[in-house]
Amino acid sequence: MASVPTERDRAKADRQSALLREAARLFADRGFSGVSLEELGAAVGISGPAVYRHFAGKQALLGAILVRVSEGLRDGGREVVETGGSARERLTGLVRFHVDFALNQSDVIRVQDRELANLVEDDRRAVRRLQREYVETWVGVLAEAHPDAAERELRVRAHACFGLINSTPHSVRGLRDAPDEETVRELLESMALAAIS
Repeated sequence: MASVPTERDRAKADRQSALLREAARLFADRGFSGVSLEELGAAVGISGPAVYRHFAGKQALLGAILVRVSEGLRDGGREVVETGGSARERLTGLVRFHVDFALNQSDVIRVQDRELANLVEDDRRAVRRLQREYVETWVGVLAEAHPDAAERELRVRAHACFGLINSTPHSVRGLRDAPDEETVRELLESMALAAIS
């Protein structure tokens, strides 16, 4: 029988989640090497050394951010595909899922783009494997939608679609007259579907 989490367990889990979120924000803004352990702790109301109660250090924190987000993408993509429907419906579901990810995790995307080299080798391998599995989920659906296309072409389509979706939320937020998030979401979904179809 599973034990019921205590108040202390929940508080620790909440603190870990807050550390992951704030570390992603700080790493995205200032880079991995530009953020100290003390700043990471201060962002969630603890001392720098107290971070070690939750993570083995800054690299472990970076690894947790990127491995967890990669697991979430892979698992979420698989869930979309398992809902069934036509290839077009599943492709639409994958685009919506990825747009939602990009709008809600733009800091993590920036960290992934810039800081992969700062991961320890085991974490880097795990992230690369998870990313490949996510891409292959897309390629499987694209192969149904485009049965005459070569797999390498379908992989290029998937990566191009990710590039379009991933780069836009951060870029748009810097605009003086940025549209609201729902408008950005609708534009991204329609443009990504047009590009990948």
